[in-house]
Amino acid sequence: MKVTDRQYALDLDAKDPLAKFRQQFVISDPNICYLDGNSLGRLPLSTISAVNDFLTHEWGPEVVTGWSHWVDEAQPIGDLIGRSTLGAAPGQVLACDTTSVNFYQLALAAIHARPGRKTIITDTANFPTDRYILDGIAKSLGLKLILIDNEDPAISENERVTEEILDKYMSEDVALVTLEVIQYRSGARNDIKLLTDLVRSYGAFLLWDASHAVGAIEMDFDANGVDIAVGCTYKYGNSGPGSPAWLYVNKKVQAELQVPIQGWFSQEEQFEMGPVFEKAKSIRGFQIASPSLIGLRCVKSAFTMIEEAGIHKISEKAAVGTEMMIKLFDEWLSELGFTLLTSRNPQERGGHISLGHPEAAKICVALRQFADVIPDYRTPNSIRLAIAPLPTSYTEVWDGFQRIRDLVREGKHLTIQGSDSRVT
Repeated sequence: MKVTDRQYALDLDAKDPLAKFRQQFVISDPNICYLDGNSLGRLPLSTISAVNDFLTHEWGPEVVTGWSHWVDEAQPIGDLIGRSTLGAAPGQVLACDTTSVNFYQLALAAIHARPGRKTIITDTANFPTDRYILDGIAKSLGLKLILIDNEDPAISENERVTEEILDKYMSEDVALVTLEVIQYRSGARNDIKLLTDLVRSYGAFLLWDASHAVGAIEMDFDANGVDIAVGCTYKYGNSGPGSPAWLYVNKKVQAELQVPIQGWFSQEEQFEMGPVFEKAKSIRGFQIASPSLIGLRCVKSAFTMIEEAGIHKISEKAAVGTEMMIKLFDEWLSELGFTLLTSRNPQERGGHISLGHPEAAKICVALRQFADVIPDYRTPNSIRLAIAPLPTSYTEVWDGFQRIRDLVREGKHLTIQGSDSRVT
């Protein structure tokens, strides 16, 4: 059967072992093709109950006495994230703060753990927050920040960073390299083990940002020898806008690293309120302050669902779904001025693909206004389209691509004058 027959997608849904999970999310308008789960995941129904139960059965009646069982909640929920999505043994993941704060904490800890080294490496296609934070660190410490120009097609295909590319920039002066597991714009997937091993061979740390990977693909941090990593929970993690992020520190390096913000939660004897800071020997030594309990309950309900589904099955569906997208691109969109900005190799991509088009910004606005399709736009000309394996059906993706084809064929995007939202 041809991929251009809707029955192709219906058949995939019929045999999808994850299909039942779609009904466990809030889907207020079934006509909408929501292809932006790589930006913000849908709301799980269980989260509504979890938050209401916390408010009415814990915070309400318990008030301050609740802290006796709330105080360390960042750790078991971190363990849940670790075993359900990261391939991490207990005691190495904390659910806390924001990705940016965690990134700053671990980046600076890694740099200080390599005294005398003056070089930091990242790539020009890396997510802006990571680049901006590194720029600030480099300026404050007098370090050299090297940017790999992986936006140049002559250097990198689809922004992917390979061993061969990275090795040209490495030296014994490098303290820290930081890369994304999945490039946020193109959807390219970097090889965790090969790059981690390469950076370690030079005696440096590699800090992974897994924000666009967690909950979509298998990463096997422990098996792949990862030292440090950060990520969010609100994309494929379906934990809600602004939900707590997470950090991963392998037990092998926990004693070696000291984060710059020495908060009271990271104090060994926290409630002695002593005058001198002594870092906790466990993963709590990387926590700053009181956790967001409501946010953690959102993470707990969402990642419990991920654990039930199984990250292996989730990763398989992401590969099949993005493969269908690429086939539909070939059949319907390539002749309409679109270009594919993501690898055709399923081992080199995650849960979203990126399409280029000269009118990408207008197309994204038009899809929302005229076609009930929600993608997202990234400068200068990228349209990102995702399959979030738990709430998204194959048919939803198929219908979305058909509507993209029809809208551009009819030229409806050309009527768009702009957008009244600064969010893209």
